[in-house]
Amino acid sequence: MRIGFLTSDLGHHHGWGHYTLSLILALRNAGVEVSVVAARNSQPIEGLPVTARLPILVPREPRFVLRTLLHIPSARRLLRDCDIIHAPAEPFAPLAAGVAGKRPLFITGHGSYVRFDQQRWPVRALFRQAYSRARVVCDSRYTERVLQRILPGAQTAVVTLGVDVQRYMILRAPAHTLPKPIPTVLSVGAVKPRKGTLDLVQAMAVVRQYVPDVQCVILGSLEMEPEYVERVRAAMNDLHLNDCVRLLGHVTEEALLGWYGAADVFVLPSINDGWKFEGYGLVYMEASAAGLPVIGTTDCGAEDAIDHGVTGLLVPQNNLAEGLPQAILSILTDPARAQQMGAAGREKARQQTWDHVARQMIALYEAALANKPHTSFRQDRYKDGAHDTPPPNSGEARRGLKQCVAPAFTLTHINTV
Repeated sequence: MRIGFLTSDLGHHHGWGHYTLSLILALRNAGVEVSVVAARNSQPIEGLPVTARLPILVPREPRFVLRTLLHIPSARRLLRDCDIIHAPAEPFAPLAAGVAGKRPLFITGHGSYVRFDQQRWPVRALFRQAYSRARVVCDSRYTERVLQRILPGAQTAVVTLGVDVQRYMILRAPAHTLPKPIPTVLSVGAVKPRKGTLDLVQAMAVVRQYVPDVQCVILGSLEMEPEYVERVRAAMNDLHLNDCVRLLGHVTEEALLGWYGAADVFVLPSINDGWKFEGYGLVYMEASAAGLPVIGTTDCGAEDAIDHGVTGLLVPQNNLAEGLPQAILSILTDPARAQQMGAAGREKARQQTWDHVARQMIALYEAALANKPHTSFRQDRYKDGAHDTPPPNSGEARRGLKQCVAPAFTLTHINTV
């Protein structure tokens, strides 16, 4: 069995790249053959052949979807011997649909990115076409419910994300942390509304009344939504929390692991921001792997990452003002319970390794092949490496767009993407 992947750049600096690389390495460890066509900014991975030529997803190029569709002929040729085509990053779904032909098509659905209905036409129609014929692997039951709501009858399965448990087994506090006796609340995630940073800051004002020496350390991007960051800083100032809450932005790997080792509880109060939601929240599992009790919210993917009352606590999104400080205090003031939850979380993480994810994916791949005969694609015409992608304005590229992806659309429509 050989799986063909169409994906972003591979690496651990953003979610799509981390997911794809971790899955591919685990599949190879299980004996599955893979062929990888990635974005052209993908760096070499030792021992893993990668053809890096697709449009750049992170940061996203203008007219991204159109640019990916122009690669249908070359991607077909490169993946002609694959039994299955998999788009582990949703923006490549229309390309994958065009490349797959009659072969089984898989798309991984990561939270809000399954909301193709929020795209403009005709992009929305291209994604609907891809999702309608694909087997969509959702990162949580909540993500699956959202997709089923907007695309009833979609072929879905749930495979939650894996975690590299060994990475968190030995932790060191970074030099800039305060002494361990100080109670520490840790949050990891970009400072933006969907991560509930403002709600966490407001909760800390209540927590501090009962635990005066508590500190809250927030790690993650401060650049994605500057106006929201300013609101958070203003709240810190108004609530006199500048010496309690620390916005550290991006930190080194060593510092990140150090804070996981120094913290007493992990908190990420994810909030559904319009149509955007937390698909799973891998950081919850990473905190669990570090032996921390974790606090998240209901009505999002955190419901799969946290076993309420066992590995941590889930707070209703509509009751954060009261429920969040109560949840934090219930753990900070009960060390025995915190230790119990941390141990349970670590055991949960041990059962959700990337090898476990690979086994689940292999079962899905095999089931798809059992139901769908494989048809190879051959595009020998473009076997010269210098010419394996037809020029964007060539007849071949235009026919690829019309015949392989969206026969109902004219090129005039597609060129607006």
